[in-house]
Amino acid sequence: MTGRLGADGGDARRPLDAAALPQAGDDPEAAPSGRHARSVFAVREFRSLWGAELVSAVGDQLARLALAVLVYAQTSSAGLSALVYALTFLPAMLGGILLAGLADRYRRRELMVLVDLLRAGLVVLMAVPWLPLGALCGVLVVVVLLSSVHSAAQAALLPLVLPGERYERGLAVRQITAQAVQLAAFAGGGALLVAVPPRTALLLNAVSFLISGVVLRLGVASRPAPVPPADDGTGPRSVVHDGITAIREILADPARRTLLGLVLLVSVYVVPEAIAAPYASALGNSPFGTGLLMAADPAGSVIGAFAFQRLVPARLRSRLIGVLAVLAGFPLIACVSQPGLWASVALWVVSGALSTAFMVQAQALFVRATPDARRGSVVGVAASCLLAAQGVTVFLGGVLADHTGPAMTVAIAGAVGTVLAVGGAVAWRSARVGG
Repeated sequence: MTGRLGADGGDARRPLDAAALPQAGDDPEAAPSGRHARSVFAVREFRSLWGAELVSAVGDQLARLALAVLVYAQTSSAGLSALVYALTFLPAMLGGILLAGLADRYRRRELMVLVDLLRAGLVVLMAVPWLPLGALCGVLVVVVLLSSVHSAAQAALLPLVLPGERYERGLAVRQITAQAVQLAAFAGGGALLVAVPPRTALLLNAVSFLISGVVLRLGVASRPAPVPPADDGTGPRSVVHDGITAIREILADPARRTLLGLVLLVSVYVVPEAIAAPYASALGNSPFGTGLLMAADPAGSVIGAFAFQRLVPARLRSRLIGVLAVLAGFPLIACVSQPGLWASVALWVVSGALSTAFMVQAQALFVRATPDARRGSVVGVAASCLLAAQGVTVFLGGVLADHTGPAMTVAIAGAVGTVLAVGGAVAWRSARVGG
């Protein structure tokens, strides 16, 4: 989750209407070139944030594959290999709640650089040949927990770097980049590991963290730590308390509660990607079909992020969130008829484009509704919720596919998402109009 609203520390519960959002005319840096995605690259700090994130994301994808291969080669256990792969994601669910508050207590650039250095050292330790599997898993958990701190600090910093309409453009660029990296990992990650030993791949990941830290240190301005909220008389609070307070804050705010609910819908719409293999097998197109289907949603995300920001006027974007959330389920519902491979790929691409379009805008509004002093904690909690939701829906989707078949499971995911989206759209309209 990334975004900006209420960065000036004003009332975070004001109506989140398009009229309340900063428009291009409100920010001289955002008009008129801010209408083009390339305008964000004119901002040196964004180039540094984006470049550092790109380098470390490539290293992370390579490390995930390397760890899975390494553990399987040592143990010959598919279960242990899958466990280690899951550990590259699961601790982030807790990290957002337990540690994201650090981004609201310290200088964010310095915090990100420190985390990069710590992660680099820990990944080098993971590449040591004689490190026991249990110790490797423990170090991996620490690395992922630290990544939550880095992500929270980056999410809180980005709105300050890209004011006005440029912020949504920056989110779209980051979404496109993330999906492109995922597509590249599907296409070439395995082939690269044929030429590069897994431990060498881990060292390359460590180097990526070092590069990220250097880029951030040289390219991002040093800002003071956020001004903490007024003391309520209860004394010093722990970072964990910050996370609990963030949960209460989201639940007490109808606008942010609704926006987060809409973002969580994406976890339902990604179920098809998790069962791409059995879906392709049912169509008689495996493994070639599996690769195409797994690439469909990321490809749709790239299209949706670009088209929504390029073609939809800023004044209409907040009003279309609910509509797009509802529409994103219909292509998946159409899979109940078991269309062929290419028809299924096309349907999944459309669903991915629509879901990404509404998700990016909902993220932007969510974070803009959060004061700067609370942004790290709140965004970290929201990110943890999204990870947890995706884990649950992917698991349930797999179980359901065993009983009803993959095509029916995809259709059910689309139907459930559509029904939930209708409720979310109504709640969002109420929150947007009534504040």
